[in-house]
Amino acid sequence: MINIEEYFKKSELLPAIVQEKDTGEVLMLAYMNQESFKKTLETGYTWFYSRSRQELWNKGGTSGHVQKVVDIKGDCDQDTLLITVVQKGAACHTGAHSCFFREVWKEREL
Repeated sequence: MINIEEYFKKSELLPAIVQEKDTGEVLMLAYMNQESFKKTLETGYTWFYSRSRQELWNKGGTSGHVQKVVDIKGDCDQDTLLITVVQKGAACHTGAHSCFFREVWKEREL
């Protein structure tokens, strides 16, 4: 079993990138503390820590747009997670499927 404490040596909060299983699309970035990480492992659904509200939240707990966890990978430094999910409904609170819908820059063809 995973040693959760290993991931929290540098910080109390861990960035978690959430990616859709079927498409590979990045859906969102959120943060986990040890408690939300444990709840995610226990339930099989994503739990995060809200930095603004200073509390745990279950993604989709209110909206029904839940994220069923398929797998979780840690990066080489053990300070970021990549969570692959099956997304039900929209991942973004705006109603967009992904939180990454605002184009900032795009390479132009010459």
